Amino acid sequence: MSTSFNLAWRLFRHEARRGELTIILLAIVLSVAAVLSLSLFSERLQGALKSRSAAFIAADAQLRSDDPIDESWLLQAQEEGLTTAKQVTTRSMVFSGDEMSLVDLRAVNDGYPLKGAVSVTDKPFGEKQEINALPQPGEAWVQSRLFQTLGITVGDEIEIGEGVFTVTRVLVDIPDAGFSIFNTDPIVLMNLSDLDKTAVTGPGSRVRYVGYFAGEPSQLESFSDWLLPNLNDDLHSWRTVADDESAIGRSVASAERYFLLASLLAIVLAAVSIAVAAQRYAQRHFDPVAIMKTLGATSRTIRKIYLIQILLITALAIFIGLIVGFIGQQVVVMFVADKVDVSLNVWHWRPVIISVATGATCALLFSLYPLLQLFSVPPLRVLRKDISANLRSRSIQFIASGGAIFSLMWMYSQDLKISAILFLSGTVLVASLLLATYGLIAIGRRLGSGRMGPWQLAWARIKRRAMDNSVQLISFSITIMLLLVVLVMRNDMVSQWRSQLPEGTPNYFLINITPDIQPELDRHFEENGIQIEEFYPVVRGRFVAVNEEGVNTEVSKEDEPNREGRRGLGREANLTWSNTLQKENKVVEGTWHGNAVSSIDDDVYPVSVEQEVAMRLDIKMGDKLTFNVGSEIVETQVTSIREVNWQTMQPNFFFVIHPDAMASFRPTYITSFYLPTERKSQLTELLKPFASITMFDVDARINQLREIVDQVSVAVEFILVLVLMAGSLVLIAQVQASMDERRQEIAILRTLGAKGSLIRKSVIFEFVIIGTVAGFMAALANELSLYLLQTSVFQMDGSLHFEYWAVAPTVGAVVVGILGAFGCWRLLTLNTSQMLRKIV
Repeated sequence: MSTSFNLAWRLFRHEARRGELTIILLAIVLSVAAVLSLSLFSERLQGALKSRSAAFIAADAQLRSDDPIDESWLLQAQEEGLTTAKQVTTRSMVFSGDEMSLVDLRAVNDGYPLKGAVSVTDKPFGEKQEINALPQPGEAWVQSRLFQTLGITVGDEIEIGEGVFTVTRVLVDIPDAGFSIFNTDPIVLMNLSDLDKTAVTGPGSRVRYVGYFAGEPSQLESFSDWLLPNLNDDLHSWRTVADDESAIGRSVASAERYFLLASLLAIVLAAVSIAVAAQRYAQRHFDPVAIMKTLGATSRTIRKIYLIQILLITALAIFIGLIVGFIGQQVVVMFVADKVDVSLNVWHWRPVIISVATGATCALLFSLYPLLQLFSVPPLRVLRKDISANLRSRSIQFIASGGAIFSLMWMYSQDLKISAILFLSGTVLVASLLLATYGLIAIGRRLGSGRMGPWQLAWARIKRRAMDNSVQLISFSITIMLLLVVLVMRNDMVSQWRSQLPEGTPNYFLINITPDIQPELDRHFEENGIQIEEFYPVVRGRFVAVNEEGVNTEVSKEDEPNREGRRGLGREANLTWSNTLQKENKVVEGTWHGNAVSSIDDDVYPVSVEQEVAMRLDIKMGDKLTFNVGSEIVETQVTSIREVNWQTMQPNFFFVIHPDAMASFRPTYITSFYLPTERKSQLTELLKPFASITMFDVDARINQLREIVDQVSVAVEFILVLVLMAGSLVLIAQVQASMDERRQEIAILRTLGAKGSLIRKSVIFEFVIIGTVAGFMAALANELSLYLLQTSVFQMDGSLHFEYWAVAPTVGAVVVGILGAFGCWRLLTLNTSQMLRKIV
């Protein structure tokens, strides 16, 4: 072993000095650096985005309960190293003199919020400021609308239940206020120690108890593993940032899946570059192995020498790759620090482990077949250069390479679906490219004969180097396909995010608009240059039966233990009616009632049900639903089920009934409008003539949404840049891999009198042809990958991208042609004698 190691070490040093290890060394360095920089940046970015998203639930995790939270659970969380806080929330009446209003009462203890901040202002509808403070005992902070409703000012007293409190601040928002235009009661924030003296949580009240938890992911995971078996699904709800179904939560989840996708593609790019480099490394050593066998070296000795050689190369490349990758992502993080919250102080070991595993696994498994070829080179090659390796079957190569790629993808992502989609798309592409190669050979046979011009010479070279060109074609195509997947997914995803909150998105909602004042309100706003959105009629009704089977309609905590019957909403529903299908609603089953006949049978009217509610309440097409509106019964039959985009800032409804069913009811209306920030001070005067209308301000929430979406978009763009850089380096490595054979061809052509311009053009044309075919095949495989990813992973609508069918071949031809010309430029500038000396 010592002799083999000494020989391997001497060979390693000798080839390192001559630069013979450059290609395979750079390939492994590239793979390790790309995977480390992408995955480490992604991990840090995901951590920062989750931290920002945690502000929307005021913690890393919440425990919601209909009963008081067991104190022993909070103590257990603290023992696990978590920080905790508590909140009790209920609806209650607030009084000031003769005025009163229903409010959303929030009682919190010290420490709240664990994430995010409470924002206040000096006067109603003033500019907000975030503070690190809470109401003291005896104090209450109330939102701006309550000042209008009760006619109070800062310093006045209000009554909540049996307690009296002093209003000391104007509350703008709390982190976990949520957003629903139907839960529009103004928030009153008070100290938890004051709750008992109000006596508002007695029998008949609906009280929700919330526990907040913040800490390291490992601490949260340990605590949740302990807590979840103790929870009652009917009473408790455990929620983390990952469970956030809001527009923010879904955008961040999509971004995380994109980061994962980009990192997986970096792994595949790394594998492709190493495969090409390993093949070239083995081919360059055919002659040395033949000489060693001629001099009496045994096959066992040769195997040891080259296996140790590969291990030395891999170890050095991994070490360099880790340094390059770390420096690269540090530079990127510092560059985006002013745009995206990414901390340089946070370190993650998982990307380091993954990058080392990627480099080692790819280097060893992708070198397996080339090494077996190398070991099978016969001694006779010393005399006959046309004799190559005796190993012909490529089944070992396919099994080792495919197994390595899929294993790494699955190990990194822990997501079988994404791994399988990418692997399947790549397999289909490789199979298609092998067929395309035979087509190119046939074309080359036809076009590569006759009078030799640059095009004929290019086609002849494609035909002659069919096997090598097939490998190069596959490499180029996979690289272009992966870059297309990342690019198109980025464009589609960011476009979808931004379409949810376009400029002019309504930032104020008006509710409790009566039919009498609706025309006057519309005219008043038009005179002030403000565009009112659609008016939605609303009545409150209780969903009471499905097919005459009663459903549960509990309204207080005392009803919970005695709940019987079919599951219901558990609260009143907001019922609306229209013949027009609402924007961002899509009928997925049945037919929209439109202007169809109003009564189906015996005063039974059509109703459209939102898809998720239909699934949750087990409502099917044709079911008869009964609603109790005031003292009246409304009978309906399900004629359509709708998919609703809840991420839009517009009113959406579970049930939309035919207008004729609601003709006898007097509705109130909901509408919305957009008001620029510079006109915010006009709100009080604008709404002065309409004292009975309630305004709901979502401007701050929309700005938070936009800020997160903008940060995520910038982060996605930088991930895209990193992948494009990695892909470009892979393409360069692929071009460099064919330089030795091209040197021989160019030397022979020059010796036979071929002009330099002919050779130069033929080389460029060859790469243009390969790039065009690779781009076209990549575009086709890209459509398959995107459709599966968009519909199965990202929950987006699948679509075709015909523009890339033209762009990909064009860009492939230009980029590969330029890289080919650039890579061969030095060869093309050498004179014939210099080239022959390099060959010898």
